[in-house]
Amino acid sequence: MALLPETARRIDALVTQAQAEGHGPSAALGVIRGGSLAHLALAGDHPTPDADLQYRIGSISKTMTAVLVMQQRDAGRLALDDPLDRHLPGTPVGALTLRQLLGHASGLQREPDGRWWERTEGADLATLVAGLTPDKIAHPPHHVYHYSNLAYGLLGGVLERITGTPWAELLRERILEPLGMRRTTYHPTEPYARGYVVHPWHDTLREEPRTDTGAMAPAGQLWSTVADLARWAAFLADPAPDVLAPATLTEMCAPVVISDLDSWTSGHGLGVELYRVGDRVYVGHGGSMPGYVAGLVVHRPSRTAVVDFVNCYGLRAGHHVVELARQVLTLVLDAEPALPAPWRPAAPPTAEIAELTGRWWWMGVEYEFRPDPAGDLVGGPLGRPVLRFTPEGPDRWRGRSGSQDGEILTVLRDEAGRPVALDLATFVFTRTPDQEP
Repeated sequence: MALLPETARRIDALVTQAQAEGHGPSAALGVIRGGSLAHLALAGDHPTPDADLQYRIGSISKTMTAVLVMQQRDAGRLALDDPLDRHLPGTPVGALTLRQLLGHASGLQREPDGRWWERTEGADLATLVAGLTPDKIAHPPHHVYHYSNLAYGLLGGVLERITGTPWAELLRERILEPLGMRRTTYHPTEPYARGYVVHPWHDTLREEPRTDTGAMAPAGQLWSTVADLARWAAFLADPAPDVLAPATLTEMCAPVVISDLDSWTSGHGLGVELYRVGDRVYVGHGGSMPGYVAGLVVHRPSRTAVVDFVNCYGLRAGHHVVELARQVLTLVLDAEPALPAPWRPAAPPTAEIAELTGRWWWMGVEYEFRPDPAGDLVGGPLGRPVLRFTPEGPDRWRGRSGSQDGEILTVLRDEAGRPVALDLATFVFTRTPDQEP
C-alpha cells in the first residue's frame, strides 16, 4: 500500500538532505509495508540509484547467517548451547557456545588476526581457525556486550561442517532462492554501485576494493538491492514457515544482551540488533564495508520496515544511515498508524470455551475472558486482554503470552460438572470476589 503524499514528501526530503549533508555519491531508501515495497526514495547520481542497483550490505549478512544456524537447530543438527568445540574441534576458544557467538555475548574479540579483513582477500576456514589463540577472548562470556565479526566467521564454519555445504551455497539454497532474492549475491553483479571514501577536504572520491572475504564472508560479504532487501525485511516481519518457523524468528528477537546499560535503547538477539525507540522495539541490523553503509530496521507488530544504502564510507557519510532508517520508520508509524482490523461477527464458541468466558476474580481484581477465533481463550484484567491460552486437553490450557506464558491453567469443576474456578499455576480465580479458592 503506497504512502500518503505528505508522508512520501517528508521521506524524500530526509533522504535528499542526508545525501547532501553526508556527501554521499548516491543514496537509496525503501519503505516496506505488508510485505511489499511501498515507497522508494532516491538521491544522488554517482551512479543514479534505483530499486535494482546493488550495494554491499556488510553485516546485514549476519542476519542471514543467523537464520541458517536456527534452521539447523530446528532440524536437530545442533543446539544453541553446544560449545564451539563440538563442531569445530581443537580451537582454543572452543568452550564458547553458539548462542553466545550469535548474540555477541561470548567476549570473543572483534576481528581475526592479520590485515583488516574487509579490505583484503580472505583466507579459508582452516587458516581462520589456525589464527585463533586463547587471548582472543577479551571478556568472560555474558559479562559485557562485545561485537564480534570473528564470531560470525566461526559460525559460518560450523554451518559448513554440519551440512557439508559451503556457506554461500547453503545461503542460496536455503534462503535466497526460496524468498526470490535473485539480486542478492556473493560477488557484485551489474548493475552495482561502486563504493568510495570521500576525501574530507577535497570532496573527491577514492574507489574502495571489492574483496572476497573468504571464511569471514558470513560476517559481511553480501551484495543486495532495495527490492531484494525489502523481501528480507518482509521475512523478518512475517517469516515464510517453509524457510523458518515463525516461533523461531520470534525467539531470535528476544534479547541476549543489552548493549547500552545506561539507557537500554539497544541490544542484540540471536543475530539481530534490537532498538528501542519510544514505546516501540525495532529489530534489524546495520552494515558497513569499505565504500558502503547499509541499514535494515523492522517493526514486526505492524509489518513495517525501512532499508537504506549509501555507497561511501566515513563518519560524515555513513554512520547515520541506520539512524536515518529508524527515523523514517518512526515517521511512517507515527504519520500512518495501522488501522484496526474490521469487526466481524464470530462463529459460536465451543461449549468448552463458552462456559469459561465472562468475569473471574483473583485477589480483588476482576478479569474477563473471551473466545478467540483461533479456538484460544484470551483475557486479562478488564480492558487489558494480555493473556492467551491454547487447549492442551480436557480442562487443561497452556499459557501463550504475557506473564503466564508457558504456565498451565486448569479448570476446576463442582460435583455437577460446572466450572467454578480456574487454577492458573496455583493462582485460583473464582466467579465472584466473595468465593474462597
